[in-house]
Amino acid sequence: MEVNNMIQFFEKLPVLSPLNPTELEQLAAISQVRRAPKFQFIFMPDEPAEHLYFLVKGRVKTGTFSHDGREVIKEILQPETLFGDLALAGETRRSEFAQALHDEAEYISIKVSDFQTLMQQNQKLIFACMQHLTHRLQRVEERLAKLVLKDARERIIEFLVETAGKEGRRVGYETLLKHHLTQQDIANLTGTSRQTVTSVLNDLRKSNLIYFNRNSILIRDIEKLA
Repeated sequence: MEVNNMIQFFEKLPVLSPLNPTELEQLAAISQVRRAPKFQFIFMPDEPAEHLYFLVKGRVKTGTFSHDGREVIKEILQPETLFGDLALAGETRRSEFAQALHDEAEYISIKVSDFQTLMQQNQKLIFACMQHLTHRLQRVEERLAKLVLKDARERIIEFLVETAGKEGRRVGYETLLKHHLTQQDIANLTGTSRQTVTSVLNDLRKSNLIYFNRNSILIRDIEKLA
C-alpha cells in the first residue's frame, strides 16, 4: 500500500479524525502493511500486546478460549476497524485472539509505543481513543445482556437480523446474506451449541422464513423474522 493510499485510509477512521495531515504522514511512516492467509491467527492469548491493528481488507474474528478449549467469538470485524486496542487500556499480554476468516486479511500494524508517542502530541487523539474503548465496552455489555435476558432461539434470530442489516443485500422483501460462517461460528457468537443453531435454522426454513446453504442465508422477510 502506497503512503498516499494509507493516509486516505486513515482519514476514513473516526478514531483518527483528530490527526492533521502532518500527523497522518507521521502515522503512515511508522505503519506496516501485513497480510494473514485465511484462518491464520494474527495474535493469540498470552502473547505480548505490542501492536495495534487496522483492518483494511477481509474479515477478522476476535474471541477467547474457555477452560475446556471451546472457542468463544466476541466479534466479527469488518474493514476500517481498529483491533488489538486493549493495549491502549493497559493490556500488556493479549487476553483474546484475532484470526482471519475465509479470505485473506490485509491489515496495518503499528507499534503501541509509537502510537502512544503520537497520542502525547495530540490530546484530542487521547479522547478519541477513550471514546473508541467506551464503545467497545458498551458492545460487550450489550452482548452480555443478550446472553442473560434472551433464550437461544432469540439470540440466533437476533444475530441473523443484525448481520443481515450490516452485510445483507436487500432485494424487495428478501435479504441475501453471504456470511461464510459455519454453524459452529454462529453458535460461538451467540453462546449456544451447533446443534441448537442447526435446529433453529431448520425450524425457520420449515416456516419459510429463511432459506440457507453453506455460504449464504436468504431471509424471506426480515420484518417477519424480527
